[in-house]
Amino acid sequence: MGSAKQERQIRWYARYARPSFLKGYTLSTPTREIETMQIGIDSFAAAISDPATGLTLSPVDRMQHLLEEMELADQVGLDVFGIGEHHRAEFLDSAPVVILAAAATRTKKIRLTSAVTVLSAADPVRVFQEFATLDLISRGRAEIVAGRGSFVESYPLFGLSLEDYDSLFTEKLDLLLAIRENTHVNWSGKHRAPLTGQPVYPRPLQNPLPIWIGVGGTPASFVRAGMLGLPLMVAIIGGEPESFRPLVDLYREAGRRAGHPAERLSVGLHSIGFLAETTEEAADEFYPGYAHTFTEIGKERGWAPTTRRQYDLARGPDGALLVGDAETVAKKIVHVNEVLGGISRITFQMGVSTLPHQKMLRAIEILGTEVRPIVRRELSDTRRD
Repeated sequence: MGSAKQERQIRWYARYARPSFLKGYTLSTPTREIETMQIGIDSFAAAISDPATGLTLSPVDRMQHLLEEMELADQVGLDVFGIGEHHRAEFLDSAPVVILAAAATRTKKIRLTSAVTVLSAADPVRVFQEFATLDLISRGRAEIVAGRGSFVESYPLFGLSLEDYDSLFTEKLDLLLAIRENTHVNWSGKHRAPLTGQPVYPRPLQNPLPIWIGVGGTPASFVRAGMLGLPLMVAIIGGEPESFRPLVDLYREAGRRAGHPAERLSVGLHSIGFLAETTEEAADEFYPGYAHTFTEIGKERGWAPTTRRQYDLARGPDGALLVGDAETVAKKIVHVNEVLGGISRITFQMGVSTLPHQKMLRAIEILGTEVRPIVRRELSDTRRD
């Protein structure tokens, strides 16, 4: 299990990385030159009612549409497709590996990942076995983004206490990494029966199986990922991406102090976005469903209803939303890459808004055939300069 010393180090970093300390402060971490930025899509398999009509697509039809979206993403050259994990009526992604395995048989090159696996509420042995199997089916395209989840329904569902929110994740991540490292595992912890040399099969094609850490805005989570030398996936769904730079620098500094080479400390972003032929069209089409979704979530979390003014600010030059035509969105991705000191991956969450299937397919097509080439060209030109 993870050492007590390591946990003390994480708490020490987090203490001195509290928001009041980070405000206006940037560590001396240089901007990384990213050779190739991966661009992809995340989906929660949302089955949200259309706010204009009140109609909800049947689960069977929504799942078929999702597989078509994943297939098209592969065809247009996108790099990665992620499926989330939720245990709520409005999402159909409670078994993400099943969806990813179905997509593996219909795709050829695109990487297939969770977004995120709620590791705190899962058995790491089963998580590893499932993704190792996916890796074999997909011929080496599986990845895990491990996190704690922004919704908490899974904890009571699986008989877990929210009082153990932090310790569950810490312990289960330690076990998952131990399984990745060794076929025969010796391990003990508080929340699971010990392993005393039992083998864990199957083993994946990739060695090691890629494991990212999914984080929100908790400093200790950035520190933990850095100290472990694991790639980082940051969910930025509001505010200004630039405000996350101190936390990203904290991650890289923690990794450097732990002795990990800079190339291992990759940063990815999970962002909300949508594309259309014009920026105005994209903004107007995406807003009704976006506002509906976040207003409903806000009822649970004490947020005020979403307004068009808030939305327009968020899709502005410094906001978190990636909504617009290909040129506008590509320019914004390049800007975000710069202000965060270099990112290796960015994924679009388009499914928070109820949109006709054909418009979703067109958005995926624009992302793969227009945005991705622009971003790669711009980053290549920057490196030459």
